[in-house]
Amino acid sequence: MVKALEVSGTEMVTVAVRRVNLNDRSKESFLDHIDPKRYHILPNTAGCYTADDAIRTAMLAREVLDNNWIKLEVIGDERTLFPDNQGLLEATQALAKEGFVVMPYFNDDLIVARRLIDAGASAVMPLAAPIGSGLGIQNLTNLRILREQIREVPLIVDAGVGTASDAVLAMELGVDGILMNTGVAGAGDPVAMAEAMNLGVRAGRLAYMAGRIPRKLYASASSPLTGAIE
Repeated sequence: MVKALEVSGTEMVTVAVRRVNLNDRSKESFLDHIDPKRYHILPNTAGCYTADDAIRTAMLAREVLDNNWIKLEVIGDERTLFPDNQGLLEATQALAKEGFVVMPYFNDDLIVARRLIDAGASAVMPLAAPIGSGLGIQNLTNLRILREQIREVPLIVDAGVGTASDAVLAMELGVDGILMNTGVAGAGDPVAMAEAMNLGVRAGRLAYMAGRIPRKLYASASSPLTGAIE
């Protein structure tokens, strides 16, 4: 994990509060291997199925980690891990009022994104595919619409990225970042995949900033006869 983080180029690491022993820090935890001077720790509410549960988990994370950032998850279905958008809105509003920097994970839905921003979200994190599926971006149209319409807060793709080409495609759409875990952790060589994701993110961002050529149905000579130097 430590080596993968190094080669990935990331500056932020998210940790599931429910899967870390925050009460007894004398016991070893993977938090002991993450340098807080090098990486910003982003606690998350993975495993929470109600707004109240997510709010309590966020409060615990802030108290123990002295960190008011939270990746907010309120799960609505155990099998698909799809979000409960109503619970997410409730938790976002409550946590924003408490001074949290709220970054909610939600379905790739423009209306929900706007409501989350109105509720106080500091970023919106639409899924590209179900968590841990590695399916890549399943609805390019929705993400394009989100990128076009959402400019007031960062847009971060969360869940579904399986390999470097998925990262390239997401960044070429113009999103501000990608949150990934399983695509790296579950790879045959996690360190090599982390480096590939690093390169993919950088390449996709550069391509987006450069601006691709228009798509055309028919061929267009790259060395035209007119205007050529004799």
